[in-house]
Order: sequence, then C-alpha cells, then structure tokens
Amino acid sequence: MSQPLHFNQATVIGSGPNGLAAAIELARSGCSVQVLEAEKTIGGGTRSGELTLPNFVHDICSAVHPLGVASPFFRTLPLASHGLEWIQPPAPLAHPLDDGTAVVLEKSIEETCENLGEDAAAYRKLINPLVDDWENLFADLLGPIRFPKHPLTFARFGLSARRSAQGLAKSHFKGERARAIFAGIAGHSMLSLDQAFSASFAVVLAVAGHAVGWAIPRGGSQKIADALSSYLRSLGGEVVANSRVESIDNLLKPERAVLCDLTPRGLLKVAGHHLPKSYRRKLERYRIGHAVFKIDWALNAPIPWKAKECARAGTVHLGGTLAEIAASEDAPAKGKHAEKPYVLVTQPSLFDSTRAPEGKHTAWGYCHVPNGSTFDMTERIENQIERFAPGFRDCIIAKKVSPPAELERHNANLVGGNISGGSNDIRQLFLRPTLSLYSTPAKGLYICSSSTPPGGGVHGMCGYFAARAALRGI
Repeated sequence: MSQPLHFNQATVIGSGPNGLAAAIELARSGCSVQVLEAEKTIGGGTRSGELTLPNFVHDICSAVHPLGVASPFFRTLPLASHGLEWIQPPAPLAHPLDDGTAVVLEKSIEETCENLGEDAAAYRKLINPLVDDWENLFADLLGPIRFPKHPLTFARFGLSARRSAQGLAKSHFKGERARAIFAGIAGHSMLSLDQAFSASFAVVLAVAGHAVGWAIPRGGSQKIADALSSYLRSLGGEVVANSRVESIDNLLKPERAVLCDLTPRGLLKVAGHHLPKSYRRKLERYRIGHAVFKIDWALNAPIPWKAKECARAGTVHLGGTLAEIAASEDAPAKGKHAEKPYVLVTQPSLFDSTRAPEGKHTAWGYCHVPNGSTFDMTERIENQIERFAPGFRDCIIAKKVSPPAELERHNANLVGGNISGGSNDIRQLFLRPTLSLYSTPAKGLYICSSSTPPGGGVHGMCGYFAARAALRGI
C-alpha cells in the first residue's frame, strides 16, 4: 500500500455481489472485514433455491450474467478456484417472431449478421469496432463518470449510446428483424424505448454477447455469491448470515468504515439520523423505477419453441416487433400493464443438468410493471410464451409466482419490485444516488449498492469503487 489506511476495520451491510466485492477489495488492502447479511442465505440478487419442487433449482433474481464475465473486477479474482464455473449456451440470445423464425444473437458477429439480411452491414458497423476493443470499453463504462482512459472507443460508443433505442433502431436498421432484436436487448434498461440512453443498454449487452457471451453459473446464481464469499474468507474476512442491522449506531466508529449494500431507502432506515437533513432529502427524492413480475416454472419437457433456434439460447426475448416492445415498455411509465408484455425468459436446465431431475426442466421469466403493482400478470406472461411456443402450458408441473411485493419481501433492496437499484433514466444513470456517489456526509459511512455507479447488473463494480473511495478516505 502506498499510504496507511484511514481505518483498520470495516463492516459491510448486505452480502449481494456489490457488498461482497467491496469486502474483498477492503480485505485485499489489509483491512479486517465483516459482512452482515439480514437473510438466512447470502447473495442478495445472486441466490438460488427450490422454489417449486424438490431438486428443481431456480434463480431467485438474476440468472444470466454477461457483465459478471466481463467485469473488470471479477476478472481479477480467482473465483474458479472457489467453485464458480461459467456455462456458455451455444447462443447467448434468441428473439422469436410470429412467422416461426427467430433472430439469434450468436457469439460470432458474422453468424449473427446472417440473421439480419439487409441490415447485416449496419449491425457490423455498429458493433464490430466495440467488440474489438471490448476490454477497454468495459473498463471505462463500468464505473463512475470520469474522463475515459480510452477516449476514441468511448466516443464511438457514446455516439450511439446517448440515443433512444427506438430512434437508433429506426434510423440505423431498415428491417424488422434487426429492429426487433435490438429493441428486445434494450428492454433490459427498464426504460421507455424513446428515452435518451436506452440504446446504451442494447449496445453494451450486444457487445458483451459477442465478446464474452451471456453465461450462466453451473448450479445457479447462488454459486457466484458462494465463490465470492469463499474467496473473502480465504483473505480473513467473515460473512455472517441472519444478522439484520436495524441501526449503525454501534458500528460507526473512528477506526471502522461502514459500507452499505443498500438502496437509499435502506440507508435512511439504518443511518438516517447520522445524516444531515439536506442529504436525507436527496435520498428521499431518489427515483425507484419500474418493477418486475416474475414466474419460475418446473417443466416436464423443454419449452416447445416454434423456432427451433430458441433451444440453443440461454435467454429468449418475447415481444415480437420493435413497435410492440416499445408499447410494452412504455406502459409502466403510464401506470399501465401491457396486454402483450415484453417477456424475458431463461432456460438454464437445457445447458446445466444440475438444475432439475433427469428429463425435467426449469425456466424463469418476467415482465416489467409499474413499481409496487399488485396486478397479476401470470396469464399475460404465459400467453406470450404460448404465442411463440404452443403447448408450453402442457409442460408446466409447478410454478412459483413472484409479484413485486414478494420480491421485496425476499430482498429489501428490490424496492417495490425494482431490480436495478433505481431508475436508469438520464438524471440517475451516471450520478446516483447523489452527486457524492459512494460517499455520505457521515464520516466513515459509504453506500456500495447498485444505487451507485455503474448501476444494476452482477459485476461487483459498485462495491469495488465504493471500497476504493473508503480507502482514500473521501
């Protein structure tokens, strides 16, 4: 270390991937670290469990992890030595259409372009230069806003990323196939597709698909948390589950830093009385964003897709055309529920035999709804799957329905069912939850959740940068 630590102990509240990442970075810097987790199992958004039937392993929140593989921080950790094995489905993504075909995001850009007809050259021009320099691009993107170390690549990305997904798709692509798959990927933003910077999510995830794939962890997302926790323990850190923190009063001491893998609402709950009124007001104004309505299925057979290519993909986007997906993603912003929702489906048991008994399968799907919604989207979600996979309902042997309130009960960070740590709109995309990012006005108190840059996704970068801020004493 180039300078002495400002503290010799640290407590991290929350054992999601960002909390564990923060703890690891602190421990690697010589700090004694304890992680306190409120729930019985660690992992936050990276947990798995038998939600439907015995021996059917379901991912409770996150399931597919392109940013986990691409993460500049995770790539420095020996997670494979601690039990994490990534599985790469043959194709990262498929997007079925009503004509019985599917547009497929292949690992190969050239093979992907074969799906796109007249838009092959336009797709290649948009994506290929970014894939060629993907490591530098992700090093600049996955962090707080700052002058990029690789400005030319970053500028090329910014030319398209700052636009709305709908605007870029319409101006850049001529055919419905390219427009549809681009819109489906942009749907991960949980923004209306006419909002600025919604295109950035599509570009980032498409680049990741070609550069590193959309991987799943063998055995479920819980294995990510388990590997991070195992590595932390090898560094001398401690992880304590079933240890809910109601107040930081006994934790905040001169020799100790406290890092909170919590949303602004959670931070206010445990530390609000340590914060000045002006800062509390800023946290109270933080916008939460849309929610998800999620279903897990136990199946007696694989999903019977009309487009057989879908069986090669770990993730399938259901929504048809650009216009239909845009309408679906605009509905939550208006407090409405789409009749034909854009649905994200994952089918891990096709590629990971540990997820279900022999001959059986698991699947996971969700759509976007207004925050805190109580409307039951089960039929609409399953109708969308039936639309592209007739006979799907006949495959179901059990299901677990998780509306927004259920998701929040399971993980308090999923406020109102929001899974991204807050809205990704332009006002919060780069500067979140306040201009001071990871730091708070209370000395020694930091926030390290996905409510800080670079936001949602299982990459650990929020925790890493929060730990670096704490180590610098800022």
